[in-house]
Amino acid sequence: MEFSIKSGSPEKQRTGCVVVGVYEGRKLSASAQSIDDASGHYIADVLRRGDLEGKPGTTLLLHNVPKVPSDRVLLVGLGREREFGENTYRGALAAATKALKSTGTTEATVCLTDLPVKKRDTSWKVEQAILCVMDGVYRFDTLKSKTSEAKRALRKVVLHVARRSEMAEGEAAIVRGYAIAEGVCVAKNLGNMPGNICTPAYLAEQARDIGKRHGIKVEVLEQKDMEKLGMGSFLAVARGSSQPPKLIVMEYNGGARDSRPVALVGKGVTFDTGGISIKPSAEMDEMKFDMCGAASVLGTMQAIAMMKLPMNVIGVVPATENMPDGNAIKPGDIVTTMSGQTVEILNTDAEGRLILCDALTYVEKYKPAAVVDIATLTGAMVISLGHVATGMFANSDPLARELLAAGDSAWDRAWHLPMWDDYQEGLKSNFADIPNIGSRAGGAITAACFLSRFTKAYPWAHLDIAGTAWKSGAEKGATGRPVAMLTHFLLKRAS
Repeated sequence: MEFSIKSGSPEKQRTGCVVVGVYEGRKLSASAQSIDDASGHYIADVLRRGDLEGKPGTTLLLHNVPKVPSDRVLLVGLGREREFGENTYRGALAAATKALKSTGTTEATVCLTDLPVKKRDTSWKVEQAILCVMDGVYRFDTLKSKTSEAKRALRKVVLHVARRSEMAEGEAAIVRGYAIAEGVCVAKNLGNMPGNICTPAYLAEQARDIGKRHGIKVEVLEQKDMEKLGMGSFLAVARGSSQPPKLIVMEYNGGARDSRPVALVGKGVTFDTGGISIKPSAEMDEMKFDMCGAASVLGTMQAIAMMKLPMNVIGVVPATENMPDGNAIKPGDIVTTMSGQTVEILNTDAEGRLILCDALTYVEKYKPAAVVDIATLTGAMVISLGHVATGMFANSDPLARELLAAGDSAWDRAWHLPMWDDYQEGLKSNFADIPNIGSRAGGAITAACFLSRFTKAYPWAHLDIAGTAWKSGAEKGATGRPVAMLTHFLLKRAS
């Protein structure tokens, strides 16, 4: 997909389709008004017939609009003008992309990026346009015998801005937005891949490929290496699988040699049956998405490399399956972590924290300036926040504020939940230092409290993406979140 920025007169655009907005009450946006004036009020006449009222998400495709060189004009409903904000803007872009796909046009000029969105600048609007268009044209059909590839697919999109003075800002946003969109695509592709293909070894291969293409150093630690390091907790989860575990380490060195890196740690359970504490069979197929934290790390590493970010970033992915083999860990087993702390396994389906705790200890060697882990960790998080916001916990308020701000600027939002000492009371064991689960009440919080026991050496934040990493139902598939948030977080740090 090719994106570019243009200012000037929408009514003079020679393209396959020009996209303009209509507010409720059939009020034309500025670009739509320009086309209407040039066409002798053809659009206004069509709207007066009641073909489009301007409700959010509605579209109307017009052919052969008089005195307009574009092959087509696509009208997109924007809703009430005074209520037009981030969500309705993104919704309009999604509706436009869906309609464009059905036209067979290969190029379009989108005059939605020139709409005023409260508290958002041109840079934000352009970036979001790229993310929405790329999301709208995304397909995962590589494993189908007959793909849905259209003969004439949308390949070129021109984003229109109202003033020439906005061109430079828009062009910079294209570079950033395209890199993030490509990173999101990496995360989606990995998340959507089935568990029989996307094994720990496959994740390692994909990391190596990204490293080779983008100049990132990649090292993959094998089981024997992890045994030497004393990663008893991680290896305990891997025991039930015939697939060897991998610890994937990616080093992006874009900053000064002595600059302390930021570390991203992504949960990489490539399939989670729950182990001996086996999950119900309904929707268990979606447990292929249990490596979406790992996928977001690989996607983010590619995005920052594409932008040549001037900083150092470490990406660490503990990758394994969680299977109910005869050699699998059992409830009641006690394992020793790399940190030396012992853990009583009360539920083998609380495995994500068991692999993350050793990875979080491992990254201490890099003396990181900050560490962010990303994991589809708890069903309790879905109950708490649904599928809108990612749950965030942190041992550093400044780091938490950075991530919240990054989520807002990327429109990939998180919510800061408490991790007070009171919640640590739920982690008590008669037989080991800590159990791997607490009470069901506040389950996402006690999971974060468990991880906090292994993050004393650095500022740390935990992103529980169990509700945001994928969608179920008719639109089942990985979302690529929180690649956008992580990339904005690192962009701000680099600046």
